[in-house]
Formats: sequence, structure tokens, C-alpha cells
Amino acid sequence: MTPEELDELGVATDIVTAARAFGISKTLAYEAAKNGTFPCRVIRIGGRYSVPTAGLREALGLTA
Repeated sequence: MTPEELDELGVATDIVTAARAFGISKTLAYEAAKNGTFPCRVIRIGGRYSVPTAGLREALGLTA
């Protein structure tokens, strides 16, 4: 995932998109989110996970 693609995500994204940004499988992403070991903050909303893009960008070293 390119920095330009990250810019287009908005305030938050789903766990599958965040996993793609980190280069990990969605299975590993869901497991890490469940165990609290995902590389950035993950918010559980009902039955889904949401990843704030600010934390995603920071974890990827893309902060300004």
C-alpha cells in the first residue's frame, strides 16, 4: 500500500485494509487484533474492527 493510498482512507479503516498496509494476512490481522498484538490501535465496534489511520500511519513511520 502506497502513502497516497493511505491518504485516501479517511479517519479510520477496516482491519483487512490495515493488514494489507502492514503486509500481513487478514487471518494474522484478526488474530493479532483479538490478542491485542496488532501493530497499532484497533477499536472493536460490535462484531467488527476499526483501525484509526493516524495510528496506522504512525506505526508505518509515515507521520509528518
